[in-house]
Amino acid sequence: MSADLHSLGALRRETALHAIRSDRGGAPSISWGRYLNVIRHGLLMIDAAGRVIASTAPALRLFTELKLEPTTAPSTRQLLHALCAGTGQPRSEVFQSLRQARDLRVAVSFEVAGHGQTLHIELQPVGDDWVATVEDVSRRKASEARADEMARQDPLTGLPNRLLLRERLSHALARLERNGEACALLLVDLDRFKPVNDTLGHPIGDALLKKVADRLRSTVRPTDTIARIGGDEFVILQAGVRDAASTQALARRLVDLIGRTYMVEGHLLTIGASVGVALAPEDGADADKLLKNADLALYRAKLDGRGTYRFFEPEMDARMQARRKLELDMRQGLARREFQLHYQPQLQLESDRLIGCEALIRWCHPERGMISPLDFIPLAEEIGLIVPIGEWVIRQACRDAMTWPDHMSVAVNVSPAQFKSDRLVETIISALASSGLSAQRLEVEITEGVLLRENEKTLQTLHRLRELGVRVSMDDFGTGYSSLSYLRSFPFDKIKIDRSFIKDLTSKPDGEAIIRAIAGLGKSLGMTTVAEGVETSEQMQRIRLEGCTDVQGYLISKPIPADDLLSFLADQKSIV
Repeated sequence: MSADLHSLGALRRETALHAIRSDRGGAPSISWGRYLNVIRHGLLMIDAAGRVIASTAPALRLFTELKLEPTTAPSTRQLLHALCAGTGQPRSEVFQSLRQARDLRVAVSFEVAGHGQTLHIELQPVGDDWVATVEDVSRRKASEARADEMARQDPLTGLPNRLLLRERLSHALARLERNGEACALLLVDLDRFKPVNDTLGHPIGDALLKKVADRLRSTVRPTDTIARIGGDEFVILQAGVRDAASTQALARRLVDLIGRTYMVEGHLLTIGASVGVALAPEDGADADKLLKNADLALYRAKLDGRGTYRFFEPEMDARMQARRKLELDMRQGLARREFQLHYQPQLQLESDRLIGCEALIRWCHPERGMISPLDFIPLAEEIGLIVPIGEWVIRQACRDAMTWPDHMSVAVNVSPAQFKSDRLVETIISALASSGLSAQRLEVEITEGVLLRENEKTLQTLHRLRELGVRVSMDDFGTGYSSLSYLRSFPFDKIKIDRSFIKDLTSKPDGEAIIRAIAGLGKSLGMTTVAEGVETSEQMQRIRLEGCTDVQGYLISKPIPADDLLSFLADQKSIV
């Protein structure tokens, strides 16, 4: 090949396959053509003048399949045409690459595509000549393309996954920066999906997710992107947003459409959707910030009762930072023993004497002071910290009760998460053994929320507690949907009438009738009935008349720190 590489395009010498021969010492010439033709890679040999001096049959076939102009053999002109047309590179760049390869004495390669075929062509300088190898990589490129597509696609629903969402979000934000085209992110979380998986199995859950994906496809435009980024989490990237009203309309449609009933393999299923919305550029102009703010808005939608949508507001970020700080403080507070137990006494009406106390947790924060359980218990349940906190409460309550009179019991509240942890019974056995407290003096209070989760397993746990001698109470009786049915499924020792009914005694005409009915039910079933939230003498008198056995409330005493309880008990002989 000459120094002037432009002569490659000018030369057009058609040369059929040359037999490469060896003639040493007058020995007979040997033809290598039939051997080279069986190699699947094509081979071209180009001399210093730019002439193809040898080519193999695979090379001719591969160039023919690229639909170059027909010749009896590949030519330098065809090769250069393929390099320029098939790579999409300007002619000057192709020749620059060839010059560098020649000067550095290194190989240079190109990928040439055309007519559904991709060739890998490598040119290697050999002295003043060149050797070109041609390989058909069409199948490999197609396989790579399929793998690349699969890497960006959710295998269950066929929707884009997190990776492809990120790419399209980057493109949308680039358009925003380039021409001001706004976009929106809608983060969708399915409500009540987990019970479907738990009760009907993952195949039904997967089939439901596919139907949800189909509904999402039906509600967006072709320019929008729907992605599945988690088990029951989806994201919609709404492109070309002109105003927030169109995004609000989409969010409203999503909540309505996903909340409609599904028929899946003979099962009628109803779930819901909570949606968090972030707008670009108002709520952020980079992907991470938009996703974070959409997630904050989704969290707010869940707090507000689920089955709704919320747009991001700057205050949400501040609240979330405060929540994270509270979580960190709570973990440290458990390690530093900042939690305390206060006890609210319970009075037996028949004997007018105190017969037990309910343990109520308090948090003495070193900077914020005393924190109400209403402010930290919901967060503890959400992050799973309620289990170790609950274990500490059980152990501490048993130790404190050992200092009380022998006839007094201690009641502790147990959360659904503690029942789910499988350690509740062992914790109670350990707490009783280490403290020396009799099992008959310990009372476990549960709400209907405990029984709603894994009912059979929960009932087994309750029966194990009963076998130990621990008493079991149903707290907040009358506020749930199935309280009466649970009284049939498990023989509770005590039912505690929710304070809302006590409050209604003086304001609603049916208040007394409800108290009377619950007290009568408890008596018929042999259960103690405790009226919570008794604050006035009038309420106390009416409760006596309606047949309740015990009372608890501020009229008897507010919750008292453990250190002050003993002196309080010594001062209380009876309350009339």
